[in-house]
Amino acid sequence: MSLTRWATAALTAVLVLVLAPVLTAAAPAVGPRGGPLDGFTIAHLPAQVGARTAPADFTYEWEDVSFTSRVWEQAKEGGGFQVVLQVLVLRGDKLTDLATAREFLTRYHERDPSTWELGEFDQGTVLGLYGRAEAFWTPEPGVVVEVRDASGLLGEEAMLATARGIVEGAPA
Repeated sequence: MSLTRWATAALTAVLVLVLAPVLTAAAPAVGPRGGPLDGFTIAHLPAQVGARTAPADFTYEWEDVSFTSRVWEQAKEGGGFQVVLQVLVLRGDKLTDLATAREFLTRYHERDPSTWELGEFDQGTVLGLYGRAEAFWTPEPGVVVEVRDASGLLGEEAMLATARGIVEGAPA
């Protein structure tokens, strides 16, 4: 089994076990530098996403919210894989604004709302929130875009640059 297939199978198994969603494989990523994802274009990726990483796309649902996710993984020395970057587009009626997005993501990521420290950042014409491992915003009611650095490999600057490099619509 190839490295990419093994990584996709392993990530799918983890998502099924951890999130218990309805999981289906989506179309493969368009090149290592980003591209279209559920109505958005990933126009910037950090330097850590390169030849050693492999992207895979997934779709699933949790609490009546649909997720489209692109994940870049790399092999770890000694075996296994590590997520370098994840970009998600969430769609659901309950995601009406940034406050409801934060409330939803607090449950989804199992965060303590009293200790989850988030700062503000500008994402184009809208305000977003960011923390140690994530940046998210609501480009319109019912839609949330999130960039995750769950493994801590990117750092705040690269994570926010990636978030600011995501634009609505298809690539030009």
